[in-house]
Amino acid sequence: MENFPFMLNIVVYLLNLFMEKSQEQRLQSLDALRGFDMFWIIGGEGIFIGLASLTGWPLLNWWAHQLHHVAWHGFVFYDMIFPLFLFIAGISFPFSLAKSREKRVSNKDLYYKIIRRGLLLVLLGFVYNGILAFNFENFRYASVLGRIGLAWMFAALIFFNTKKAAPRIIWCIGFLIFYWLLAAFVPAPDYPGTDRFSAEGNFSCYFDRLFLPGRLYGKIFDPEGILGIIPAISTALLGMLTGQFVMQKKENLGDKKKTLYLIIAGIILIIVGLLWNTIFPINKALWSSSFVCFVGGLSLLLFSLFYYIIDVLKYRKWSFFFVVIGLNSITIYLAQRIIDFYATSNFLFGGLIGWFPESWNEFLNSTAYIVIGWGFLYFLYRQRIFLKV
Repeated sequence: MENFPFMLNIVVYLLNLFMEKSQEQRLQSLDALRGFDMFWIIGGEGIFIGLASLTGWPLLNWWAHQLHHVAWHGFVFYDMIFPLFLFIAGISFPFSLAKSREKRVSNKDLYYKIIRRGLLLVLLGFVYNGILAFNFENFRYASVLGRIGLAWMFAALIFFNTKKAAPRIIWCIGFLIFYWLLAAFVPAPDYPGTDRFSAEGNFSCYFDRLFLPGRLYGKIFDPEGILGIIPAISTALLGMLTGQFVMQKKENLGDKKKTLYLIIAGIILIIVGLLWNTIFPINKALWSSSFVCFVGGLSLLLFSLFYYIIDVLKYRKWSFFFVVIGLNSITIYLAQRIIDFYATSNFLFGGLIGWFPESWNEFLNSTAYIVIGWGFLYFLYRQRIFLKV
């Protein structure tokens, strides 16, 4: 533990390679929603699972069930965390693009920034998965950050090269229909006669077995595989279309009406996803077209709630906890691989936690982990240092 301050300085120094001090105004609801999303994977799920175990209350037991991924088909809240993050990244792009155009950034430089960001996220995904161990044969090349980077990059290139919403919507729908047709009608040759929506029989999984090097997450499939990028582009485009809509001037459409239309769009997408589920199951691992619509609708409803409360009604103080996380979401995602927050929380709170019965361990350990992780992010926030990828 005596080395922790030194390690912290090293991490901050490394992150500063990609960070910059920032004072720019932001859509605070986006930062809060991003922080809310990340909260569940930096200890939040353990807090509620621990509470459910302690109390046995039916509502908490139901919520604890929502904090574990489904095995294959189906949906729980935890399956939403990844696509919600990509959706939020999509919302941000029209705002950053508008600022770049105000600064008269050239198209060449914009292309460079888009492609650089996408490929940098792929590289960070490699680092997160442990490429520095140089065990390339058993290395997993697919990653969450890689999926976000490539899907966002292709969506941003489409958005950048189209001027109106209609062609962007056509691209979004086109990707989903194409992916559905591919899944429904093209079998996996190495598992003939199997369900085409199973890990064995799905063509996307077969494509990864054939072309994705290294280790697959699920041995015969990878939830962040190659062809799954296609529907993920639609997830990012849905976010970009949402950002484009929110950016409309108030004199054209008031904030309350914007919120109402976003809610209606979210409900429509949920219905489409449920209907599509009858022929193409909602499945996070496949990133099925029905999954994109269903989760896209839920993401719209969540964003509408945060947007209305924080940016329309201006009730902001409550969101500070989430904003601190949201402003450095990728930072904490990567830092958890570099800094042993568990060792730190155990050093500081282990003795206190030891006074409680063993049944309290998950709840208290997760709470301590959140305290340490949030404190690290608050330190960066106070220094006005934010990760810029």
